[in-house]
Amino acid sequence: MQEFSPSTLLVLVPLLPLVGAILTVLLGHTLGAKAHLPAMAGIAAAAVVAIALLVATARDVGPAHGAHAEAVRPVEMISTLWQWASFDAAYTPPAGSPATDARLTPHDLAAAEDVRSFSLPVALRLDPLTATMLTIITCVGLLVAIYSVGYMHDDPGYPRFFALVAMFVFSMSMLVAASNFLLVYVFWEAVGACSYLLIGFWFTKPEAARAAKKAFLVNRVGDFGLAIAVFLLWMTYGTLDFHDTISSDGVIMPGILGQTRLADAAGYVGGAVGTAICLLLLLAACGKSAQLPLHVWLPDAMEGPTPASALIHAATMVTAGIYLITRSAPLFAACPGALTMVSIVGATTALVAALIGTVQNDLKRVLAYSTISQLGYMFASLGTGTLLGFTAAIFHLLTHACFKALLFLGAGSVMHAMGGVIDMRRFGGLRRVMPITAATFFVGAAALAGVAPFAGFFSKDEILAALHSKGWPAAHGDHHAAAASDGSFQLIAFSPEAAHATVTAPAVGLDALDRPETWQILFWMSLVTAGLTAFYTFRAVFMTFTGPTRVPEGAHGHGGHGDHGGHGDHADDGGHGSHGGHGGHGGHGGHGGHESYESPSAMTWPLMILAIPSALVGWLLFSTNWLAHFLSATPSLTAPAVAATATPHVFHMNLAIQGTLAAAIGIVVAAIGHLGRRSDGPQLERFLGPLQTLFANKFYFDQIYSALIVKPLEGLALVAALFDRHVIDGTVDAIARIPVALGGIVRRSQSGLLQRYALVGVMGVLAIVVLLTWQLRG
Repeated sequence: MQEFSPSTLLVLVPLLPLVGAILTVLLGHTLGAKAHLPAMAGIAAAAVVAIALLVATARDVGPAHGAHAEAVRPVEMISTLWQWASFDAAYTPPAGSPATDARLTPHDLAAAEDVRSFSLPVALRLDPLTATMLTIITCVGLLVAIYSVGYMHDDPGYPRFFALVAMFVFSMSMLVAASNFLLVYVFWEAVGACSYLLIGFWFTKPEAARAAKKAFLVNRVGDFGLAIAVFLLWMTYGTLDFHDTISSDGVIMPGILGQTRLADAAGYVGGAVGTAICLLLLLAACGKSAQLPLHVWLPDAMEGPTPASALIHAATMVTAGIYLITRSAPLFAACPGALTMVSIVGATTALVAALIGTVQNDLKRVLAYSTISQLGYMFASLGTGTLLGFTAAIFHLLTHACFKALLFLGAGSVMHAMGGVIDMRRFGGLRRVMPITAATFFVGAAALAGVAPFAGFFSKDEILAALHSKGWPAAHGDHHAAAASDGSFQLIAFSPEAAHATVTAPAVGLDALDRPETWQILFWMSLVTAGLTAFYTFRAVFMTFTGPTRVPEGAHGHGGHGDHGGHGDHADDGGHGSHGGHGGHGGHGGHGGHESYESPSAMTWPLMILAIPSALVGWLLFSTNWLAHFLSATPSLTAPAVAATATPHVFHMNLAIQGTLAAAIGIVVAAIGHLGRRSDGPQLERFLGPLQTLFANKFYFDQIYSALIVKPLEGLALVAALFDRHVIDGTVDAIARIPVALGGIVRRSQSGLLQRYALVGVMGVLAIVVLLTWQLRG
């Protein structure tokens, strides 16, 4: 692969899945059971190329040196494929705007008329952030595709599914590699279209069709925000390119995220315009990453195939919002109020989703609300605006991609073995009949709950450290200074005196939110969320894999001697019984053995592979500080406002203890209520009283949206339909009846009698004669 340049390899990453998708469409029915091969080969090749690019980029960045967060040079490579569109004299920036002031030559600065052309190149970029995202997308996508071979093998839409998976990987790869805001918007929409098709894959099922439409429509709100943000960016900065370009007259045209503008501490707009741009980008991110108030589509997306759920919720669509805000870090750094709103939205979403997740009985929905909550963690970290906050968010994105893909695929393995049943009250004790699924699911659950030393422990604590540093800046300042004095990795414990020191922030508009008191509240919200995460995660583990062994009717057992009953099974979250008992009480009987319900190797191998990084990648990346050092070379994170917040790499012992205690409390409470008990028995949540109803109804978001938006729109649509039917159609029909009426009058003169026709002819001739005579006399 050494004979290929990085620019060629960069093009291959999205191109290979695209080719695989096209070949699957063309040859899918011919290949039959092998229809997965083109798509899988394309994604696998793309993963290999992405890893090669990651290694090459890491070589350019250089190794991390000691514990110091040293300033690093920005690393990027731009590959322009072709010129999509170009318009001359498209824009004249106002005098004094960033689009004008960023010019380098005095002649241009003094120009009275600075007329800009609009140029839209199809350009791809390679930097540490892109390399990291491409590796996550392609590697997790490959494991999902391998898993899908076993999961989807009997589905009549087998070729269509793999074509969509490959298109999804292509679209997401282009989104994170595009070096232009308009291209980002194009593939932002492409990712949304692919998710719509995957969620509604079983479109003959009404629930799946409704879920796909819901996801599509809710995301339109966020996409509208991105579209308006793109317009504002063009009007403000005079370009949509991330990178610097050279005009036809040889002048450097600073990109929005280019080196020229990044080097200027005053190169970005704040105030009302800058805040509007950032809030619109946040709205777009909330749509794709399912944050309040646009989170309602994601739980319903569980109606799609489980591999699609893993692909959407682990490595692709939902991470797009995290990527967008990280890429736009310099824009947000100029607007502290907008940054604080990012954290407020994230921490609130994390807490609300965690509360809802505590009472869910559908295993996939537990994981769906967990995804919303963990994405909220990432948003909370991004909103700190610090280098630690940005790198911690991507760190958690990476670990989350591993353990959440593992958990979703594990849930799919359970669903596959249980004959499509995913209600945790209808099965239990599955560790005896699905040992590989149970063991790997436990690894993913421990990582999600933040149990040391699994991956989620380290990335979650980095996020808590970023929030804590904003709430108690004096404490972090003192101890980071102490850590920097000898340059070594240290364990840090905060003193109570330093922790209670605060710094007063000026209260000006939305920026007044950026004050220590706000961050202290967000920190405690995140810590409570950590405990709730551990509770609902291990509640699902205990309900599914412990207690008496019970499986529903229709489960796909093999290779054993026992039979099973289905006493008291539940059909859905409503808890209505659907099947009576058949020769048992939900446990396995027979000859003292248990049937094996384990999934085929095509499904268990991806589980075992994903369990390795879910257990180890957090410790490896934290102990070496490699990822944080690598990401710090991303051009957006070298902006002065972000780079100035760099701190030494330390392990905050106090925060680790607090996070571990929160997780331990959550696990213990889950064990008290569910460990070893029948999952269809009384639930611990019954002690919540009316709060259980509130959480089970998802804080009534769907009902509120139905009452405030859906029903009024349906009423408006009914009024419009009636107006169209009776007013518009009635008017058109009335006009159409005029010729008919006139024709009826004329039709009466058409009697068919020759005498009448002759009389009319004579009268016509006489009339002509009289008229001519009159004119001649005049």
